Amino acid sequence: MNKQQLASTIWQSANQMRSKIEANEYKDYILGFMFYKYLSDREISFLKGEKYSDEDIKKVTADDEKLVKHISENIGYFIAYEDLFSSWLSKGDDFDVSDVRDALSNFDANIEPTYKKLFENIFKTLQSGLSKLGETSTKQTKSIKALLKLIKRIPMDGKQDYDVLGFIYEYLISMFAANAGKKAGEFYTPHEVSVLMSEIVANHLKDREHIKIYDPTSGSGSLLINIGASMAQYIEGENKIDYYAQELKENTYNLTRMNLVMRGINPANINVRNGDTLEDDWPFFETDENKDETYSLVKVDAVVSNPPYSQKWDPKNKEFDPRFKEFGVAPKAKADYAFLLHELYHLEDDGIMTIVLPHGVLFRGGEEEKIRETLIERNHIEAIIGLPANIFFGTGIPTIIMVLKRIRADSDVLIIDASKKYEKVGKNNKLRARDIREIVDTLKARKSVTKFSKLVTKEEIRENEYNLNIPRYVDSSDDEEPWDIHSIMFGGIPNMEIEGLHKYWDAFPGLREEIFSALSANYSRVIVDDVESAVSNFVSVSDYIAKYHYIFRGFGEHLKDCLIEDILDVNAQSLKEDVCTDIFSRTSNIKLVDQYKAFQILSENWETITSDLEMIQGEGFDAIFQVDPNMVVKKMKEDEDEVTEVQEGWKGHILPFELVQEVFHCEQLSEIKSNENRLVEIDGYYTEILESLEEDELELQITNEDKNAFVGKEVKAYVVEALADVESPEINALKDYLKISSKKEKLAYIEERKVVDWNTMAANKDGTFGKPAVNARILQLQMDYEFPEESLEAKMKQVMLLMDEESDLKKKLKNQKVELENETIDKIKSLEEDEALYLLELKWIRPILSGLETLPADVISSLISEVKKLNTKYATTYSDIEVKKESAAGSLIQMIDGLSGSKDDLDGLAEFKKYMGVKNEKV
Repeated sequence: MNKQQLASTIWQSANQMRSKIEANEYKDYILGFMFYKYLSDREISFLKGEKYSDEDIKKVTADDEKLVKHISENIGYFIAYEDLFSSWLSKGDDFDVSDVRDALSNFDANIEPTYKKLFENIFKTLQSGLSKLGETSTKQTKSIKALLKLIKRIPMDGKQDYDVLGFIYEYLISMFAANAGKKAGEFYTPHEVSVLMSEIVANHLKDREHIKIYDPTSGSGSLLINIGASMAQYIEGENKIDYYAQELKENTYNLTRMNLVMRGINPANINVRNGDTLEDDWPFFETDENKDETYSLVKVDAVVSNPPYSQKWDPKNKEFDPRFKEFGVAPKAKADYAFLLHELYHLEDDGIMTIVLPHGVLFRGGEEEKIRETLIERNHIEAIIGLPANIFFGTGIPTIIMVLKRIRADSDVLIIDASKKYEKVGKNNKLRARDIREIVDTLKARKSVTKFSKLVTKEEIRENEYNLNIPRYVDSSDDEEPWDIHSIMFGGIPNMEIEGLHKYWDAFPGLREEIFSALSANYSRVIVDDVESAVSNFVSVSDYIAKYHYIFRGFGEHLKDCLIEDILDVNAQSLKEDVCTDIFSRTSNIKLVDQYKAFQILSENWETITSDLEMIQGEGFDAIFQVDPNMVVKKMKEDEDEVTEVQEGWKGHILPFELVQEVFHCEQLSEIKSNENRLVEIDGYYTEILESLEEDELELQITNEDKNAFVGKEVKAYVVEALADVESPEINALKDYLKISSKKEKLAYIEERKVVDWNTMAANKDGTFGKPAVNARILQLQMDYEFPEESLEAKMKQVMLLMDEESDLKKKLKNQKVELENETIDKIKSLEEDEALYLLELKWIRPILSGLETLPADVISSLISEVKKLNTKYATTYSDIEVKKESAAGSLIQMIDGLSGSKDDLDGLAEFKKYMGVKNEKV
């Protein structure tokens, strides 16, 4: 399976296995074991590179001091054979939690001195948490064995496997964060926010050959990792990025170290410290005793961070701290600006920083206002990006990303309001690929966009007394809908509201005149009966669609040339940018087309392409012809937490079965879908019949206890009983046949009774007919009887027939699916190369083309909706409403006259009539 599927499978299992353990805690255990497997596999890989055989590796012990020194000097640590992850697995039933405790303890004792800062106590959280995996040693051992079994599937050897491992690590962190409530913010920045910050930084640093990046509140380290990934498209070669990080919480500090190491980053490029960023300015010293002597200021090319919001801190004696003395000291109750100034202090003059902050930093007064004023006057603030609410796990606090530089040529500030740029995913809001792209493009162009961004001068900020609250500069609120009093009273559509659709009239010349006709100088009316048809068939609309399709001529072939023809060497990430540039270029002269919607279509499909290319390029071209077991996670017992993976059929490693079936087995696939649709229809009939039954009928045994399904056995018994008295010459003859006992008499009877259609039944070897066959024939004949249409008997007879059909269909479908699956497996394995490439073209390119083809239709559909809305808005005038009210009142009075009741009731109705009469008189 690909990395997304593997990550999802591991998460499902881990989430079930953690039982009552908090997600925030359980993550430390599974991620800790993942890291230990990585280190074990890395040592084995090193030894095999040194020509050690499997048997040689089994002899690796801590007693061989020379070997211990050799290994630790090369990889930074030493693990004895008996402590390797694979050795734990091989122990089987002999494995015990004590094996883990001993191994983790031994690891700390065998770290090479120069790697102490990187590896020391990295498993402390895991070690201390083992006892939480069960009340007894036996239960702990059982829980750990389940985790080891789960983790062993993750590949950790080779460049491609670093990508898989890193993806799974990040995926698990994100899923644990989604389930960790308010504690999630301690260790995780949502991937989309991380990508946005990374893209901003990478664009600024793209021309550099070597960079240093820093996160002073690193959490899991995802921000640093994503900058590295974004810079990969610009920087060639390895070890060109130095990573600096600091984290206060020890368990989260360990996550940062693990994450960086597991990405295959050279340890010499990793500088991570555990400490209070605001109290200990970047403690790059070897021991606490000599920190003042060994401290040296390190400046970096980029700083990224998502510090804790409005955290309390101790500002005492900080006014002379070089980080704060030029700007001021943040208030005790809110350390936001303390983090910001710390980061700015460590930034190179030509560097860039992005920091996530709460909205309050933009407008709060006091010391924060003074700091904000200084930052603005010194031109440090490049941009402010307002993010959607509820975008971070565990908090709904509105947040921003502030982009700063130490030295800027410009004095203006770009303010972007992206608060409405998101999609809803579960309980949280999430930036889409299109939103990230639009923000980054706007930032790069430093342009003002209506209701989205504004380039604000320093003078305007001064006029606003250094208040940077986004709504002061960018109004992203929806326009209030206008209501015209003249149109409400007399009808007609105000020309001003028609003019509000001017972007459509500019794109479709003559269309406005085709749809509207003037009633007066200021009002018009719709003059077409079918707005949708009138718009869709208008010549300039047809020309618009034709032009759109024309500008995309050859686009599919271009994608095929780039992706398919160069499949083993294409760089998916750089090609995506080229394709995006091509799409934007093609659509630049097509009015109204949403380029960022096009980018979203490309991005969503590119994820599949990238994933497939990773497997094909990593495993070889033959990966296309591979099929895999379809593994699903299931509980071993319903009342227990232990889970296992079981196979449910097969699936294509690269090529989806259904795609192969659409091309090569379309008739079989069509028949299966037809049968599946029929089963859905049958289920709908059951529901209809159930809903038509009376209460007393539902109490019969024909339905289950919940009264929401029929019981097949009871339905059949009811129908058989209802049909028992149905007779016909053939039925009576068959009943008489059942009374005969001797073979001779039966054969004679069969010969004589021509009224019976004996050929409809299966005969015994001796020419007679068995009782089951005869009874089935009798029931078949009785079923021809028609009960009264709405009777219970008629309904149950229909249910019985449907159940028989359903049973036959399910058996047939099962066989059809097995047969089609086998044929599909054979076809994938025997594909010709050109067939395989054609299928990839359908999987990768067809969805992109289909998605792009919808864009002009979206524009036209939007216009049709707006015109219909205008037409409906003023279709009913005030006088029309009053006439309807008067008519309704008159009808009500007439109905009252037909009512009867007690004297009190009639007196009340008379008074109500009088009231309605007065109302009518006023009208």
